[in-house]
Amino acid sequence: MPDFFKPSRRAFIRGAGALAAAGVTAPLEAAARRDVVVLTAYPDAVVSRFEAAFEKAWPRYRLRVVWRMPHDALPYLRQPGQGGVDVYWSASPRTFAQLKAEQALRKMPVSLIGLPGRVGGSVIDDPDGYFAASEVAGYGFAVNPGYLARHGLPAPADWSDLAQPAYAGHVLVPDPVEVGFAPVLVDIPLQAYGWDTGWALWSAIAANARFVGRGGSFVSDELGAGRQGVGLSIDFFVASAIANGAPLRFVYPRQGGVNPAHVAVTAGSPNPDGAKAFVGLVLSEAGQRILTHPDIRKLPVRPSVYANLPAGYHDPFATAAQGGYRYDNALGRGRAAPAAAAFGQALVRPHARLAALWQRLRAADGGTWAKVWPLLSAAPCKESEVDDPAVQQAFFTRRDDPAAEARAAALEAGWAAAAQARHEKAAALLGGA
Repeated sequence: MPDFFKPSRRAFIRGAGALAAAGVTAPLEAAARRDVVVLTAYPDAVVSRFEAAFEKAWPRYRLRVVWRMPHDALPYLRQPGQGGVDVYWSASPRTFAQLKAEQALRKMPVSLIGLPGRVGGSVIDDPDGYFAASEVAGYGFAVNPGYLARHGLPAPADWSDLAQPAYAGHVLVPDPVEVGFAPVLVDIPLQAYGWDTGWALWSAIAANARFVGRGGSFVSDELGAGRQGVGLSIDFFVASAIANGAPLRFVYPRQGGVNPAHVAVTAGSPNPDGAKAFVGLVLSEAGQRILTHPDIRKLPVRPSVYANLPAGYHDPFATAAQGGYRYDNALGRGRAAPAAAAFGQALVRPHARLAALWQRLRAADGGTWAKVWPLLSAAPCKESEVDDPAVQQAFFTRRDDPAAEARAAALEAGWAAAAQARHEKAAALLGGA
């Protein structure tokens, strides 16, 4: 039996209660309700609240939920009849783009008035109208206030703070070669401050940092245990840790980035009217307010919702209006993989030596600084390389294409050799410092 025909425990309990209260009429009433099948990766804390609101607003429908993680969603929706799914609702931009390319989605059936479709430089809705953002996650800094207080450090407000010598040894950075969300973190300063300035900033931050190569929650685990004071992450990982008692808070830098979740109606929807009703709720003022529940704390995509939220609740639209959030996610999608690979070769692989060189440079005189700083802060490659579609394709397909792997590996070897040469020259110049 397909998953979507299996009633949830909540639906089962409600059905039993209705039978007890209404006797033989209850089965007839239940039969009159039509299912709306939603495929999602959201946890029950999110889905249950939308389910309750939807069935209250639309008693003619009953929500059926199929849980699939993003990597499993596409195969499921490629089944005959798209597995009976009416709505796909999840945080997986590539999956939505692929479904659109396969003509597996309908045009959005609801008005998007009041939804700007972008946050700063990032377009979050499909320009052709096949899917729309339902919320965004923000990139930024997880901090342990107690740890920072013990070390006499202020909470960082923006990227430049993390480059200060005082933060040496107190910063945790996910390795962008190994951690899926981290390539966007690499590209945010590169876009916000410019290629050369961005890499100089990253070199100084890397010198202060410890790199971790495990999943996103590991940053929160390390900070929660008091082993580090600041960690780069996405807000929902940190929100989950805070909900479980971790003594953390999240700082959204002025120049941040967003990762949108989307909602769409499948081309083969068995119940397009019910799908329209559910999508309408998710994007409505009331639905967007559900996202701000203390147990969820996501960032709505309807700007009007922020007017009634508690003080301190981050408003990305207000920050963007003041010049923040310059990150262009469309540009980033192509170049994030090669930029992350260059980051790995120039900053992660030689990290111990880089940190030692920065330590010596910070103690050097002005003349030495002027000679060494350009060597340590130089970009590992030209911006035109990571923006080259052929290079981007090589990094995206390297696991499946031997020729692509050979080209990507050759580029990495060149970036590593150039970084090593600069570091050796810097070490020679610092020898008498």
